[in-house]
Amino acid sequence: MPANLHWDFDSLIVDDEPHVRELLADYLRGRGLTVATAHDGRAAVAALERSAGRYGLVVTDINMPGADGFEVLRAARAVNASAYVVIVTGYASLDSAIQAVRLGAHDYLTKPFSLGQIDVILKRVSDRVALERENRELMTRSTANSLSWLGGQLDAIGHRLARIEALLATDQRH
Repeated sequence: MPANLHWDFDSLIVDDEPHVRELLADYLRGRGLTVATAHDGRAAVAALERSAGRYGLVVTDINMPGADGFEVLRAARAVNASAYVVIVTGYASLDSAIQAVRLGAHDYLTKPFSLGQIDVILKRVSDRVALERENRELMTRSTANSLSWLGGQLDAIGHRLARIEALLATDQRH
C-alpha cells in the first residue's frame, strides 16, 4: 500500500474514546489523508450535516453518547451516498454487523483491531476510488468518442443531402 493516499475527500474519525480517536486520526494523517475528528455521535452528525459531502471516509464507533454509530452512518450516507463508512465496535454481534451492512457500511471492525487491519481497509477504499475514477474517465472518453462518431455521421449525412439537393436542382432546370 502506498504510504500517502491522495483522495478527493476528507476523513472523519468518530469515537468517544480519546486514545482510539487520536490514534486513528494520527495514523490516517500519516498516510497523507486530511482528517477531522468528533468526540461523539451528535458532534459527528452535526459535522456531517455542515460538510456539504466532503467526508468520503468515516470511521465511527457504534456505542457513543448523543447518537450511535448507526445514526452517524445514516447521516454520512445522506450527505454523501458514496461515502465509505467503517463501523468499529467493542461489542460486535451478528445483528449489528447485519444492520451495518444493510445501512451501507463499507466495513465492520471489532475492537481491539490492528493498524494492519486499517491498512487493509484503506487499500480496499483506495482500489475502489481508483476503479471509480477510471470508470468515470472511460465513460467520458466513450461519450467523447460517441459524440465524435456521431458528428462524423452527421457530416456525412449533410454532404449526401447537399448532393441530393444539387441533383434535384439540376433536374428541375432540365
